[in-house]
Amino acid sequence: MAVDTRECAEAKLALSQALAACGGNTKDETVIAAIENLRLVNPNPSPTRNGKLLDSNWLLISAPNFPGGEQLANGKFAYTLGRLAFNMFQPTKLKLVIDRVSQPVFLLGNGEQRSHDIVVEFTTADENYPQISGVVRNLGVCEPISDTVLQVKFTGGTLAPQDPTKMDEWRAVFGQQSQNVKRSFKDSLIFSFLKLVFGLVPPQGINSETGEVQFIMERSPKGRLEILYLDEELRITCGEKGTILVSERQ
Repeated sequence: MAVDTRECAEAKLALSQALAACGGNTKDETVIAAIENLRLVNPNPSPTRNGKLLDSNWLLISAPNFPGGEQLANGKFAYTLGRLAFNMFQPTKLKLVIDRVSQPVFLLGNGEQRSHDIVVEFTTADENYPQISGVVRNLGVCEPISDTVLQVKFTGGTLAPQDPTKMDEWRAVFGQQSQNVKRSFKDSLIFSFLKLVFGLVPPQGINSETGEVQFIMERSPKGRLEILYLDEELRITCGEKGTILVSERQ
């Protein structure tokens, strides 16, 4: 079927305008309709098999999908640190503002397996702590299981500073990474479940030179991610719980 490039361009513009009007909410009816229109003129019916289009550093342009977020007056989103990475990094209740979310996707040299990291750049926004910037990276891999669906699994995560000149402040905020931190009963149950089922290895401390903190998931669960649309500019995905994310190529 021939693809009308003018139709694609008009459909993408409509989606961009709809996202801007609702703060990036992909549950908005206008956004849903715009995405459906794009699917109807999809130029790539087998997106997971198209490595040239898959590979890029994708920038999220819809709202983030981490749990418990709050949209601020300036349009940005605030979360606690714990919400960004399985409650693995301390202090879990630290309030952060997300500056950007990106996903570098590239072939790993192991068949069709590709990177599936989720990179969250943030600035602290908590009156009890100094204002510093950092990066949470949830490490993942993916590979196609059909023409439109990827199998995804996460293998761990890292927390690292963005500004090496503020290492003293960084250590003051994030230097206390311990398995024995005090948790609520509910959080303790979840933590124990993750360790038992997913082979979770929590942070063992902070790297004294780089300030990096990391955790590992040795038996990560496998999920599915459907690619609804993919071209030279745009990628739209849908997770198992129906969460839709819109990203643009950088």
